[in-house]
Amino acid sequence: MKRTIIILAFAALTIGVGACNNTTNKNAQETAKPKGKYYCTMHPEVTSEKPGTCSKCGMDLAERDTTGK
Repeated sequence: MKRTIIILAFAALTIGVGACNNTTNKNAQETAKPKGKYYCTMHPEVTSEKPGTCSKCGMDLAERDTTGK
């Protein structure tokens, strides 16, 4: 009986610690500012300060929404 309680307590502690770590990562991602005013909708990592085309696929770069929702 004691063994079962110890195992359940350890599992609850492990799940609790895991849940705390996920919120920290979420906050870090929300505060990261996107680079460049224009980006490729297919390849968001491709950015530019001026209009142009994507270096990977050739699509026109779209203007990033800067309203700050």
